Formats: sequence, C-alpha cells, structure tokens
Amino acid sequence: MAVTTPARPPARPPGRLARLSGRLTTTSVLGIPLVWAFVGFNILTGLWLLLSSLKTANEIFSSPWQLPHTLHWDNYARAWTGGLFGQAALNTLVVVAGTAAGTLVLAAPAAYVLSRVTTRFNGGFILFFALGLGIPAQVVMLPLFVVMNKLLLVDSLFGLIVVYVATSLPFAVFFLTGFFSTLPVELEEAAALDGASAFRTFWQVMLPLARGGLVTVLILNIIQHWGETVFALVFIQNTDHQTLSLALLGFLQQMQYNGADWGGLFAGVAIVVLPVLACYVWLGRRIIEGMTVGSVK
Repeated sequence: MAVTTPARPPARPPGRLARLSGRLTTTSVLGIPLVWAFVGFNILTGLWLLLSSLKTANEIFSSPWQLPHTLHWDNYARAWTGGLFGQAALNTLVVVAGTAAGTLVLAAPAAYVLSRVTTRFNGGFILFFALGLGIPAQVVMLPLFVVMNKLLLVDSLFGLIVVYVATSLPFAVFFLTGFFSTLPVELEEAAALDGASAFRTFWQVMLPLARGGLVTVLILNIIQHWGETVFALVFIQNTDHQTLSLALLGFLQQMQYNGADWGGLFAGVAIVVLPVLACYVWLGRRIIEGMTVGSVK
C-alpha cells in the first residue's frame, strides 16, 4: 500500500511588519532623515538671511529669531548704492554669460569627437580632462597669473572669462563625453546615408539630442561662477571691473571704517545669493534630468 504524505499548507504571504522590515535599510533609516535635516537647515538659513536683510542692526542682535517689526527695504537700496552693486551686477552678467557660452562652444565639439572617433589616444585625452577635475585652484594660481599678465589679460573681464572657461572645460568635456556616448549611432549613419557631412550631423542631429546635457552644463556653470571669489580677487584689480562677490567683499571692508551696517550687509549677501537660488529652484529639475538621462537612454 502506498503511503501518501499530507500536503503542505500554502505559505502565508509575509505580513505587513515583515514587508516593512525588509524595506528598512541603513540608507533609508539614516540617509533619508539626514538629507531632510540638511534641506531643512538650508531652508531655515535662507529664511533667516531674508528676514535679517529687512531688520535694523539692533533687531538683528536683540531679536534674531523674530519677524521684523517694520520691513526696512532701504537696506537693499543702501547696499546697492554703497556697495556699487549696480556695475558689479552688470560685470557679473557679462562674465557668467561669456563663460557659459565659451564653455559650451569648446566642450560640445570636443566631447562629441572623443565619444565617436575611436583612436588609441582617446582614453588618454579623456583621462587628461578627468585629471583636470582634481587639480586645486591654488596650485595653478601663481603660474596662471604670470601667463595672464604677459598676455595683458589681468584686470579685464575678458581675461577673467578666459580663466573661467579654462577651469570649466574639464568637467564639461568629461560630462558631455559620457552624454554623447549614450546617443544612438544609427542616427549618424542615417544622416551619412543622406549625404550629411560630419559637421552638419553634429550641428543638426546630435546637438539637439544632447540638449539635456547642454542645459545641465549651462546651469551648473552659471551657479559655479556667479559668486566665485578666488580667481576674481586675484585677476581683478580695478573697482570698475569687480564682480558681485568682490563688491560684497568691498562693502564689508567699508563697514570696518564707516560703522557696522548689519542690515545693509545682510541685504548685500541676499543680492548675491538670491539670483543663484532662484535659478536653482526654477531649473533644479533640469539639472537632475540631465544628470540621469544618460543612464536610461
């Protein structure tokens, strides 16, 4: 007689507690609260900066965490005129726009060639640009100043643009090379069959497809150079050519002799910070899309 074994009951699906414990990892338990804490700290710091820019000096020290009794918009007017922010803002716009345009004009063709033309030197060139990301600015400051001085590019906005473009190229080329590598080669082959030249293929076919990466590089370039101080402090010597960061530094130095105008100082900081913050809030999603679009193509 055959012996039959009793059938096992079907396994129960994991309970809610088991599913929840499976999702709880070290990253979710520790990482997410830390990220939100950092975000909250930055938001509170920005709000405190804005509120302080609308207070008097006495209110800043007597009630730093309270709302201002009266909104002192004259702090911004005083900072704008006393710190010479008008000319500095115009100079900053010229420098940032010239740097962003020059970086894209030079980095996009170089990255396209490195991603498409296969030679034994490609790896070395890509490594050369990648190594440029790890060179501190302080290391090249003195030799760069000597070279720029011989070329008569010190104390000029064009010279500062040249320096900014040179320091921005390593990241831009390295980032766009990986971005162009994700674009389909079949489109280039189809354009070649239609008689398009290599330049026309790059300009009319591949460059529009790389718009996400180009916009990302553009935004990051603007954010990086809007408040840059180190190179501007070394290569700009005339107040007529100073940028916003130098104007803010000069306004701080004026306070040492004319009295501590803390309301005006916070207003000056807000003038420098708010445009970059608004740009990031407005276009922050485009930065994330440009960073991640290459991995899903």
